[in-house]
Amino acid sequence: MSRLWERIADLPLEIEDYALERLQRDVSSDFTRVSTVLRFRGGDGHEGLGEDVSYDAEDQAALQAAGPTLPLAGTWTLESFCDHLATLDLWPEPARHDASRQYRVWAYESAALDLALRQAGVPLHEALGRPLSPVRFVVSLRLGEPATMEPLRARLDRYPALQFKLDPTASWNDALVAELAATGAVESVDLKGLYVGSVVDNPPDPVLYRRVAEAFPDAWIEDPAITDATWPALEPHRDRITWDANIHSVEDVLGLPFPPKMVNVKPSRLGGLRPLLAAYEHCEEHGIGMYGGGQFELGVGRGQIQHLASIFHADGPNDTAPGGYNDVTPAEGLPESPLPVAASATGFRWG
Repeated sequence: MSRLWERIADLPLEIEDYALERLQRDVSSDFTRVSTVLRFRGGDGHEGLGEDVSYDAEDQAALQAAGPTLPLAGTWTLESFCDHLATLDLWPEPARHDASRQYRVWAYESAALDLALRQAGVPLHEALGRPLSPVRFVVSLRLGEPATMEPLRARLDRYPALQFKLDPTASWNDALVAELAATGAVESVDLKGLYVGSVVDNPPDPVLYRRVAEAFPDAWIEDPAITDATWPALEPHRDRITWDANIHSVEDVLGLPFPPKMVNVKPSRLGGLRPLLAAYEHCEEHGIGMYGGGQFELGVGRGQIQHLASIFHADGPNDTAPGGYNDVTPAEGLPESPLPVAASATGFRWG
């Protein structure tokens, strides 16, 4: 058992019932995002919130249509609740993608954590015995197809100090890359080379890999597909290679092609609280840098990953920008990086 988990495993938890709330918003990657907020209700009027960030709208609709049918009411510890949750089928209909199973576990466990902390009258960082720091963030962005500077310019014109995590695609030509590099605003490039069967699949392209690696010599290079064809372009930049889509546990970090300097520890991708806290401990103990990643959260989930970033990797290139930056046209007056500490006085909330 990890030391961090030991600090919260025995938190008392009383659940009376729970409810589901649908959220929906058009976001910058040309799709309509749907998520579900889980609202656990306990004694003394306390509520615990979590957010299911499964991407398939059909999965969200099935969950919402089924309603709050799981046997969650009772008196637990946080650990016994998580153990109980692992025995339940959380899916009224089969998940359309395997990764979504972890996302749903995270929704239920984060709601339980929030409620247990509120019932105990303490915030997460205090329960873990950790300080908080302002959170540096980047804005994750796709540039359309064919790719243009317009999405980036629309944000930089309003927020000149923004830094970005961009998704290179086959339409990134030399002229576009040169223009992007001249902004000095590209902190990381996400090659999305590990996705299969998703709308963001990006086949390995050694020409594109070399182009972006050389054009952004200080940027992190996330999720390349390492093949005989791409490795010659990547090998000189191996210290800048970082990983996301394949990180679900400590075992996945240990199984990487070479020891990483940096990884994306995405709470929803790791699923449960225990594997998440174990991953934080492993990376700290082995000198592996970390940053957090978002999933187009529409509700409490975005603040929760900002809270975790503040505790464990506040200075990383965190893909945890306030949700307004994901709007098709970001409004004026959004918080800029770094986010000031905004943890709630109790629970697992931010802001």
